[in-house]
Amino acid sequence: MPGKIANLVFDCHDPRLLSDFWSDVLGYPRAEYPPDMKRDLLAHGLTEEDLAKRSVAQDPSGEGLRLFFQQVPESKVVKNRVHIDLFATPGRRATPEEVDAEKERIVALGATVVNAFDSSWGPYPEYHWVLADPEGNEFCVQ
Repeated sequence: MPGKIANLVFDCHDPRLLSDFWSDVLGYPRAEYPPDMKRDLLAHGLTEEDLAKRSVAQDPSGEGLRLFFQQVPESKVVKNRVHIDLFATPGRRATPEEVDAEKERIVALGATVVNAFDSSWGPYPEYHWVLADPEGNEFCVQ
């Protein structure tokens, strides 16, 4: 049986900041430890500081990609080797105006613009924005 991706994992400084940002971008509810789980984790020796070192952005339906954020001491220093591409309009090719509107929505949530890409060559023209999340991880909106 083929494997299934469990998480896309981000190393970061502030797991809660990034999980909240990506939850807002993807329309997921912001993650909180369920009270019973938090109580059990604390009762078994974890501290509030331990719990703050990880967070998730998770589709409540279980259909969408689950993003996991874990705190690490080092900073990001080079371009991502893997990145996320987001559709501005799921299910069909977006117009440049729709891509721009989605880019503006995500920038208002805390992303920064890295650059724009507009290619009109060949049978598959491409228009997208390269953005960065609050810790500098690049992703595209198309």
